[in-house]
Amino acid sequence: MNKDLRPIIWNDSEKKLVLIDQRKLPNELVYFECKNYKDVCFAIKDMVVRGAPAIGVAAAYGMALAELNGEDMEKAYLELKKTRPTAVNLFWALEKIIAAKNSGKSLLDEAKLIHEEDIELCRKIGEIGEVLIDDFDTILTHCNAGALATSAYGTALSVIRFAHYNGKKINVLSDETRPRLQGAKLTCFELNYENIPVKAICDNTAGFMMSKGLVDKIIVGADRILSDYHVFNKIGTYSLAILAKYHNIPFYVAAPYSTFDFESKLEDIVIEERSESEVTHIDNVRIVAEGVSAYNFAFDCTPPELITGIITEKEIIYPNK
Repeated sequence: MNKDLRPIIWNDSEKKLVLIDQRKLPNELVYFECKNYKDVCFAIKDMVVRGAPAIGVAAAYGMALAELNGEDMEKAYLELKKTRPTAVNLFWALEKIIAAKNSGKSLLDEAKLIHEEDIELCRKIGEIGEVLIDDFDTILTHCNAGALATSAYGTALSVIRFAHYNGKKINVLSDETRPRLQGAKLTCFELNYENIPVKAICDNTAGFMMSKGLVDKIIVGADRILSDYHVFNKIGTYSLAILAKYHNIPFYVAAPYSTFDFESKLEDIVIEERSESEVTHIDNVRIVAEGVSAYNFAFDCTPPELITGIITEKEIIYPNK
């Protein structure tokens, strides 16, 4: 992987967290500095940093900053916890930090460990999952489940990366992913950055391309996976899974075990609803008539019967076998 594309950097000498500002991509590669936990809260809420694993790592560093700055740890924990309600890695990372605090460990050391582990987990996902990719495959992906959504490599894009690294001739189709266009802005940027062939498509083009035999496999990431393998991911994932089932196209989810939620039930999960302005505006230009409101669900749920396999850092899980 190109080492220049590091979405999360801890600056040890200045004791600050440095993030690629994903709101500016693909036109500008600039960085956002977090000097306290409130900066991290803002970065997560405003999607400077996004993607379940990356949010978890950033939150861990947020708690470390709170400790380093002598801030109210309980307040920091509660504020970080409520930044994004659906991505389970956020809660997983915060619980690991609290456990470290209770055992007297340095929170910065624990945050660094979470960061390093995430890089290794994503690498393993790619190594395990790339066996599913055949030479000359065209792979459709949704949103951004790449290095920008993690500490490195990504989840879905790690599988694609390692297929490319191993010499397989592949092509990628990236859904634009309305309303925030993470596929068009981030996934296309990442893959192009590493010279992996990619084409952007409108979200509503996917079904047509499947019907014409132009899609061989679909790989997406996940923000939360329940013990019964219901998968919560970026809005639009469920629609793709239904289309894939109809057209008999393998539909894979790639995620580390830290994305699994073994405690919650389906009815317990809160689906984040974001500002309707993300739907009614593009780049601050209103595209919907004045007076018309919008729904803006950030995630949807894909049931296990629509999922071919879940690629983790340990194994490939087949929910229907």
